[in-house]
Amino acid sequence: MPLSRRTRIVVSTLGAWAVAAGLATAPAQAHAAPAPTGSVAAVTDRLAAQLAGEFADDARHAGLLSATSTDPVPLARAAGDTALGRAVRDADRAVLTAKGLPQDGTSLLTIRLAHRDMADALRRGAVPLVAPSTTDDETTTVTAYDRGGRRVALAADRVPARPVYLVEVDAALALAKGTEVVRSALARHGLGSAVAAASGSTAPGSAASGYWATQLTSIRLEDDKEPWHKGDAEIFTITAGFGLDGKVKVDTVQLPYLDDDGKTYYPNQLLVHFNEYKYDLADIVMMEEDGGTNYRDLALALTQALLTIVDGGAYIPLVNAILNALPDGWWTDDPDYVDSWYTLSTTTGGTLRGAAGNGTMTVTPYWVAPL
Repeated sequence: MPLSRRTRIVVSTLGAWAVAAGLATAPAQAHAAPAPTGSVAAVTDRLAAQLAGEFADDARHAGLLSATSTDPVPLARAAGDTALGRAVRDADRAVLTAKGLPQDGTSLLTIRLAHRDMADALRRGAVPLVAPSTTDDETTTVTAYDRGGRRVALAADRVPARPVYLVEVDAALALAKGTEVVRSALARHGLGSAVAAASGSTAPGSAASGYWATQLTSIRLEDDKEPWHKGDAEIFTITAGFGLDGKVKVDTVQLPYLDDDGKTYYPNQLLVHFNEYKYDLADIVMMEEDGGTNYRDLALALTQALLTIVDGGAYIPLVNAILNALPDGWWTDDPDYVDSWYTLSTTTGGTLRGAAGNGTMTVTPYWVAPL
């Protein structure tokens, strides 16, 4: 079960549509407010309507609609010098903007069959719907579009009988680019990993003489359900402590192997590097990228919050400062917070339950020898 639907400490509930038998055809009124113009949700909704209607034949001829696989297909596969190709490029540029990522030509948009059980219906000739993959964990309905461009309300809690294609963001690629945006922004303000490198320290505990790190030997995240309408999320951590110069230092680490809830993984990954910290203590906040994350906003929020924290000669836990810095939208219709762990030290070992109760990890001290 992908990780993008997980119990949160803060959730919001949107108004429900009355949906009978899992499907009600528009015209129907949504009780939920429409997505803000220019948001990832608005962009994918608009493109889903186009792929279902005016571009349906072009999408099929371009090989975008697979009848047998739920694997994502890059929408950039559409021919460039066509109306469909131009619409996809425009949508990709809009998504990059909405996510605070550089306009470097990267294509993040994909399309896939929502559930493997839908393949048989497609083979029998059923006409599919197209829907955007929502970033709202608590929604009760999903808006899809039929060949005539009409809205179709689908129940979010059960797989519809009619096949559905989902337009969504490549979360793994977005995360890889997004964490670079965050690292670069933090480094420009002296809050990133460049702090330790620039110090040139060769004191005991530095990289030159070896240092202690925290090794993640196992990790497990919990969830209570798996909606059919959401794609995989990508997990990353924000690790924070006081750098060698006394400023808060923040780093991001990707955990790309975390595919399923309720499953224990054994990565043996180094999660915290204490050679970059003044104290032998650090905090971890775990987040997820599920399509709607804006990394420019995240970097700005972290920078504004953490620049105000001054080293007073003793370690101050930084989890609350990070959580308070998160944009309000991350606690309402697009919650990206997963869990947090306070004050890991160079001697911390054993099984640790996250503060929010969503994650459990086992760690051990690890000595990193010099080259």
